[in-house]
Amino acid sequence: MDLLQDLTWRGIIYQQTDEEGLKDLLSKESISLYCGADPTADSLHIGHLVPFLTLRRFQQHGHRPIVLVGGATGLIGDPSGKSEERKLLTLETVQENVAGIKKQLESIFEFDGDNGAIMVNNYDWAGSMDIVTFLRDIGKHIGVNYMLAKDTIASRLETGISFTEFTYTILQALDFNHLYDHHNCKLQIGGSDQWGNITSGLELIRKMHADEESKAYGLTIPLVTKADGTKFGKSEGGSVWLDPEKTTPYEFYQFWINTADADVLKYLKYFTFLTREEIEQLEQSVQDEPHLRKAQKALAEELTRLIHGEESLQQAIKISQALFSGDVSSLSAEEIKQGFKDVPAYTSQNEENLVDLLVAAKISPSKRQAREDIANGAVSVNGDKIMDTAYALTENDRIDGQFTIIRRGKKKYTLIKY
Repeated sequence: MDLLQDLTWRGIIYQQTDEEGLKDLLSKESISLYCGADPTADSLHIGHLVPFLTLRRFQQHGHRPIVLVGGATGLIGDPSGKSEERKLLTLETVQENVAGIKKQLESIFEFDGDNGAIMVNNYDWAGSMDIVTFLRDIGKHIGVNYMLAKDTIASRLETGISFTEFTYTILQALDFNHLYDHHNCKLQIGGSDQWGNITSGLELIRKMHADEESKAYGLTIPLVTKADGTKFGKSEGGSVWLDPEKTTPYEFYQFWINTADADVLKYLKYFTFLTREEIEQLEQSVQDEPHLRKAQKALAEELTRLIHGEESLQQAIKISQALFSGDVSSLSAEEIKQGFKDVPAYTSQNEENLVDLLVAAKISPSKRQAREDIANGAVSVNGDKIMDTAYALTENDRIDGQFTIIRRGKKKYTLIKY
């Protein structure tokens, strides 16, 4: 199966500017192609992944990916998908965000070898361009009527759009033309909301190279959706980020392993590099033995390994198994921080008696109820059931000297901090 056939099977191709032309080009030569992201935050989230993973698929087939971080376009703000003006970020904030995003993208691509990835920042060429040069050399090639026909701009005309955001599509077109000139970049890929910006780039390349034979292409990827109609990429805690400080590897792993059966095969095609044969075997497992959740485990393992590495994956699996079994004493303090990030916490005032601690931490409403809970076997300390109402906690009950985990009933955990 060739690259475009594989992308089609995976459902990754949404729009193409010239399907036959691109197919012919890829059959004849290895090309350079790019995908970009604006640093609107100091981390990417999983909604950004599919275009970049598609770029990686091209790399695996011998093409050179150019990974663009929008240090310049991030200062302007893309109106795509927005009903109102974005709040402008400072140069300092954008530069800090660029640094965070670059680090995350480096985990996805190979930067060595004949087709090693190239990472660029459009601030390097757009940031130093003066306004007269921009208007004379670039702006004259993009007609106002052409821009007004773009959905991203037309949809904002009633509510209002500033000249700043109005010119965003020209800046992105400038990126494509710059990469075409300096890196022989012939293809831009992006999410379906980037179609207007991509075609603006093709228009600029055509106009600025009118005296020579020039040909470039655009390809977009469908919006990732969930079968139940809810928004993809959100958990109870908000967006699922690639930054482990914002979304821990354990939380990241749990997001994927909790994927619904109705979505898991689509996500395996979109997000993993498993072969068609491997995915079809997992599809059979979903049909024949859904309770084993083999497809969800494969999805969670592939994504966590790719973004956070093998060590973090194994740590996430260990935390998951410990929480499922209740054997939390085997966890380190660092693993507890991940696994119990969102559970209720109480900072101990050196309560030694378990009954007193249950009341102080509001695990049990009263001492009488606390004693009943203990006597009935409903309370465990670090996974060990305690039935002695006179039990006193010691240093041995502190994991790495930092935490004690109290469980009341089957699922109510409380993290005791010292």
